[in-house]
Amino acid sequence: MNEEQVNEKEKKSVQIKKVNGWKVAFLILSGFLLGSFLFVYSRVNQEREELTNISMQTTPSTSEPVLNIRSNKEQINRLVAFYLDELQANSEQKFTFVLKNEALLSGQIDVLGLPLTFYLYFDPYVMDNGNIQLKAKSLSLGALGLPLNQVLNMLSRNKQIPEWIEVVPKEETIVLRLDQFELANGMYLRGEKINLVDDVIQVSLYLPKTSEPSTEKESK
Repeated sequence: MNEEQVNEKEKKSVQIKKVNGWKVAFLILSGFLLGSFLFVYSRVNQEREELTNISMQTTPSTSEPVLNIRSNKEQINRLVAFYLDELQANSEQKFTFVLKNEALLSGQIDVLGLPLTFYLYFDPYVMDNGNIQLKAKSLSLGALGLPLNQVLNMLSRNKQIPEWIEVVPKEETIVLRLDQFELANGMYLRGEKINLVDDVIQVSLYLPKTSEPSTEKESK
């Protein structure tokens, strides 16, 4: 074997080693990338499952409040004034409702064809169902001595009164049915505490009530 043949074999051997080296490096890199992809993929799926579980566990119940609101008389008075302005925008008959150490409803009613200004005083109470009951305690109507239930009966016939405000003349009460006063997206309020002397008013905000699916009995 001459020197040229020996050199040729050595060159081929070096080329084979280079090719094999590149193949090994390529396989290692491919394996590393594949392994990294599988690891990241598995972690993403795991985090999705964990987030899903957390989301399911933290979904608020419709039977529990999502927000507790503490307010005072001044804030409620501003809110009521704004609501009444919107409600009575196109009406000639105006009513006002103000919270002091007691609740005061004032306005005008027609008595024997004459418009008379009345002042009706209430004590507010939170009912067991979260609605607010206004119990009438006294009435000021000029020199007339009309009974409370008669004035409330006149108010109950007023078409301006929303459906969620229930006037009960026989019981001399007005019930603010918060369970029928739906906010945006069906959310609603429940009264928790009213103490006008200490200026504490608390309500809770609830998510929309979910209707339970009806189950039909299978007929045999």
